[in-house]
Parts: sequence; structure tokens; C-alpha cells
Amino acid sequence: MSAHLHTTTRSSGGHHDRDHGHSQSHSRIQIQGVHKHFAQPGKGDSQQVLSDVSLELQHGEFVCLLGASGCGKSTLLNLVAGFEQPDGGRLLCDGRPITGPGPERGMVFQQPTLFPWLTVRQNVDFGPRMAGQRAADYAARADEFLRLVGLADFADHHPWQLSGGMRQRAALARAWLPEPEILLMDEPFGALDAQTRLAMQELLTGIWQQKRTTILFVTHDVDEALFLADRVVILSSRPGRIRQELQVPFERPRSFEDLVADPRFGALKRDILHVLREEAAKSLQSVAA
Repeated sequence: MSAHLHTTTRSSGGHHDRDHGHSQSHSRIQIQGVHKHFAQPGKGDSQQVLSDVSLELQHGEFVCLLGASGCGKSTLLNLVAGFEQPDGGRLLCDGRPITGPGPERGMVFQQPTLFPWLTVRQNVDFGPRMAGQRAADYAARADEFLRLVGLADFADHHPWQLSGGMRQRAALARAWLPEPEILLMDEPFGALDAQTRLAMQELLTGIWQQKRTTILFVTHDVDEALFLADRVVILSSRPGRIRQELQVPFERPRSFEDLVADPRFGALKRDILHVLREEAAKSLQSVAA
């Protein structure tokens, strides 16, 4: 294992702060010693999904979660979203306990989940409309995000008239329109073809560099994580623990072509894949046992 990766049992130390000057109270998201169990259908006991997970996200930071299937990545995302509650530990957003969903946290799922009977514009501005806001308060922002995601000319189309990538762009605009302080993304590009996926990654980083929203992004793809993230967090096999973290060294803005030509990229990818293979093997052994 090279020195590119460092092992950690928790991530609440100041060395993870990009500005090295923030105190704990300045963290946007704090995950402190979180445990999570799920009941097993037909069995009397429960299965531990997450064990003693501690992690902090700073203001404007882009963090990718990597790990073997079933390690608890999506569960951790749902806990931060407030869709689930931990069985132990606590989660804070700007120092306040997370007890449920909130407008400061937006969510983007793997599938766009657009309403087929609404136009693209109506899907994008659905949140503020349902909240009873006046159109004058959000129409200009809706136009801005439709332009940012390249759908200004498709505002009056319906989802079934769009490609998969265009539908995901609409979902991204819908999540960003309320201007959440945190964006939670659960493999949003996983179902897209390679070319569309890269285009969406470039689009996402372009908007993020303008808005500086804090992002927690779940992915299985090492290339995607290294292209997008400031920091990559690798979870162990179930029960998920933070096994290792990596500060991504590449300057922004990033070009994928330049990235793959950088010798550091190949070394980092090799090290991460080694860890992921180890954790996947452990997961298979536990299933076999």
C-alpha cells in the first residue's frame, strides 16, 4: 500500500479541514459514533449495517463515499437526509441535531423520479410551488438552473420526451433550485452510459464550483470519485465503518483527460481498488459463513 492513502478510525480531527482553521462548530455535517441496525425478516435478531461511524463535512466540501455493495453507504446518506434515525450516536447539521428531512438538505436519487404528467419546468419548480411560494420568487432561479443544466430549450417538454441523461439533469436542477446548503447524491449517474455519465460529472462540478454547496456523493466508481471529490471516504464491509480516507490532490477545475494522464491518478486508483477488493472479499466470506 502506498502512502497516498492514510488509515483512520474516525474523521473528526482538524487535519480533515481544508482551511485548517475551522473549529468543530464550523462543520456543516457532523456524524458522531453512529450505529444502525435493521431487522431481518423472518429472524428474531437484527443486522448491524453501520458501526461507530464518525465523519465531518466542512462548508462547501465535496465528499465521495466508496465501499462494497451492502456496506451501508446509502444508509448513511439516508441518515444524513433524515429519512432514517440512528440506533446509536448522533448526526448534526450546522450544530443542530438531524431529526428528519429539512429544506437545507436536498437529495438526488439514482433514478430521476420525475412526475411524467408535469413539464420539465413544472418538475424543476415543484418544491417551491408546493410550499406556496409566489412564482415571482422562484421563476428566475428556475430559469437559471434550467440554463445551467442545459435544458432551457426543453422547459416545456415532458420527461418521457427526454433522454435518461436529460431527465437526470432535470432532477439535479429540481434538487438545487431551493438552494439547499447540502446536496446528498445516491449514485445519481450509475444508470447512465459512460459518455453521458462523464458529461454529467463535468456538469455537476461546474455548477458546484459556482454554488459551493456541500455535497455527500455515494458511488461505486473509483474514477468518478477521484474526478469529483475533495475527499474520498472508504467504508468497510458490513457493518460499515470508515476504513480509510483520502484527500484528493488534483487541482480544480479538472479535466478527465488530464487526470488520467497524471501518474498520481493511477497510483491512487490502484490503492483504492486494493482496499475495495479486500472489503468485497470480506463481504463474500461473511455471506458464505
